[in-house]
This record gives sequence, C-alpha cells and structure tokens, in this order.
Amino acid sequence: MPLKADTITKDYVKDAGVFADIFNYYIYGGRQVILPEQLTERDSTKIALPYGADGAVVPVQKFRDVQKLYAAMTDGKIEYVLYGAENQAEIHYAMAVKNNLYDALEYAGQVEEVAKSHRKEMRQKKEQGKTSADEDRKTLSAGEFLSGFWKEDRLIPSITVTIFFGPEEWDGPLSLLEMMDVSDPDVLASMDNYHVRMIAPAQMSDEEIMKFQSSLREVMLFIKYSKDSENLSRILEANAKRFMEVERRAADVIEAITNSGIKYDESEEVVNVCQAIQEIRKESEKKKAQEVAGNLYRMGLDIEKIAQAVGYAVETVKGWIGIEGSTP
Repeated sequence: MPLKADTITKDYVKDAGVFADIFNYYIYGGRQVILPEQLTERDSTKIALPYGADGAVVPVQKFRDVQKLYAAMTDGKIEYVLYGAENQAEIHYAMAVKNNLYDALEYAGQVEEVAKSHRKEMRQKKEQGKTSADEDRKTLSAGEFLSGFWKEDRLIPSITVTIFFGPEEWDGPLSLLEMMDVSDPDVLASMDNYHVRMIAPAQMSDEEIMKFQSSLREVMLFIKYSKDSENLSRILEANAKRFMEVERRAADVIEAITNSGIKYDESEEVVNVCQAIQEIRKESEKKKAQEVAGNLYRMGLDIEKIAQAVGYAVETVKGWIGIEGSTP
C-alpha cells in the first residue's frame, strides 16, 4: 500500500464513528449496537486492558493498523471486546496468516500480562507481610503455577476485520486452508482453520453498502464504481444529498485510492463530490475537444466547421488553435 494511502486510510478508520460503523456492519448487519463512545483507544503503541482475575489494568503492545477496546454493560456486568481493523489498498495473498498471527499474538500477550499481574499482586502481598494463612491468599494448582493463568481467568475476545479499499474483487485466499493443497479428509479434520473477515466494496451489493451509516457508505460506493463512469454517475445522482456533503477525510480516502482528480481546498470540512466530478468531466471533455480541433485544423478544415464539430464557439476554437485576435 502506498504510504500516502496507508496513512490516509488509517487516519480515517481511527475515527470512532467510522470504526464503530465497520463492526456494526460486520457483526450486527448494520444495527447500531456499538456506540462510538463505548470505544477506547490509547496511544499508537499501547492500549490499557483489564486483564486477570484481579482486574489489573496493564499496557499491551498494539499490532494492528487500528485497534480499539469496546466496553459495554451486559446483564449487570461490563463485557470487553477488542476490535482490530486492517486496511488494504492492495490484495495481500497471505492475509489469513497475517491476521491469524495478530490474533495469536494478542492472546499470547493477554496470557503473559495476566501472569505478570498475578506475580505483581503476590509480590505486593508478600511485601505487606501477608502469609499463606491469609484468607485471600490463593493456593495455586500445578497448572496455574506453570502457566501463570489461573482457572478463573478469561481472555478478552479479539476480532480482526480487513477493509479492502481497492475497486477490484479480492482474489486472495480468505482462509488458511485455502492457502494449502490438502485433499486428505482425515488431515483436514485434524486442522483448525482461520477465516479472514473481509469488507470489499466490489464484492458487496449496493444494498449491503447502504447498511453503513457513516461516510464509509460513500467511500465504498465510490470505490466500487470508480472504474465504471456510467454506474458512478447513477450512484452519485441516486445519493446526491450525501455525496454533496462528504466529510473531507472521506474525500481524502476516495482521492488517494481512486486517483479520480477530485480537487478541493484542504481547509474545507465537507466536499461536494458531485460537483467535483462534474468539473473533472467537463475539463476532460474540453481537452478531448481541443485535441479534435487541432487534428481537424491540421487536416485543413475551416474554423467554422471545426467549431460546429466540437460544439464550441468559433472564437474559443481560434484560441485553442492559436489564431491571432481570438479569445480562449
């Protein structure tokens, strides 16, 4: 992924509203279950998580492009889920291994931090003069002592979704088994698979994309039809109200991924994508007319007929060709 596109998509997906929209779509089919205010993000390298039976909060290294902790009250208790987003502008043919590694490292890190929090707690109790006879002193089993992970400890679920920002269909493997050439059913039955959770606009119906509530809807629709001018026009017209007020960061993503030539002032908070595309097409039509006019002039056709052929005023055509006394 080019650095510019990588930076722009990460900045966009980090927005709590967009991030919540991704997982509300993927997990809940567009229902607004995850609220932006229920998501917590720390700095770019650490995120504090409530690990261990004692509820100790410890920092853990963050691996994904964007990762947020979701906390919600369920049946009288707080439940946590780690959501991670991976942004791809190009197809990654080992995505199943990449995401599987991220999730495995996350869980391994949780086990390590649980053990660390337990050791810290036991050390503090020892320093405070508490003995094994204390009522709150836990007697460890051999398995708990060996792993550092107590029987009552629980991991926080980690869910990774890949957002493919490319306009083409994702043709890479979407599971570990797809990356292998195994036909023996007994071998397959003994293996654990890992599936890539994917959002790819080219493989989504318009109805599916419409389930997004944030500007991700416009981003996905535009990317999907970015190489199909006829259908892009249809989409822009059908969703004109929203495309006339696209937040700038979403417009940044659209331009970085599609290179459509959309121009706008960086100080603008919203971008009228419909108007920008119309201006691009008008400029493109003008350039084509200029080329045709030049070719016809070199073939000896008179200016009046050239102007009629390209659909522009005679004085304008004279300006293109460079005839003295004309105006462009």
